[in-house]
Amino acid sequence: MKNCSILKRLGLVFFFTLVTQLQAQDMKLPYHEIPDYPETYTAGNVAARMIDGLGYRYYWASEGLTQNDLEYKPSEEGRSSLETLRHIYGLTINIVNATTATPNTRMDLSAFSYEELRQKTLENLKTTSDNLLGESSQNLEEFNIIFQRGDQQTVLPFWNLINGMISDAIYHTGQIVLMRRTSGNPQNPNVNVLLGKTRE
Repeated sequence: MKNCSILKRLGLVFFFTLVTQLQAQDMKLPYHEIPDYPETYTAGNVAARMIDGLGYRYYWASEGLTQNDLEYKPSEEGRSSLETLRHIYGLTINIVNATTATPNTRMDLSAFSYEELRQKTLENLKTTSDNLLGESSQNLEEFNIIFQRGDQQTVLPFWNLINGMISDAIYHTGQIVLMRRTSGNPQNPNVNVLLGKTRE
């Protein structure tokens, strides 16, 4: 009996330690809240703020997903939540690459775990925002989408990034919110997208 009691206590200690470590790791990821806004309006600042809004939404939409959530799909033909997270990550690769003049090539994202997808997506968005806030970012004409297919390149302007990848990532983040609610694990109700803060 004593051994069972000790094992139960050790199990509880381990569980709470694990939860604390996961929460601490989660706090280190960008976009737990939206950073303070700039004092002035510039093209780069406004574009960066759009990315920050996406980052905050994504952070909380993707926070604490279970295996059941990740496997959920609204229909046989539809994407699961995990597949949607992969798609969003792919979009953020295109987004961050536009701010560094890096050509986009086809990539296999299937090997990444949920935790890796979440971290890499948030880091891509933070890097994008930082790049857009830089001194060289005020001329958005320099930030093109570049698709590389063999020897051929297709170049599209920043306008297409706004109505394409950025808008698409916001759209799919909303799908994650809806799907996790349907799979029984709704997003934290204290998320406030208007203020960019979440009541603890």
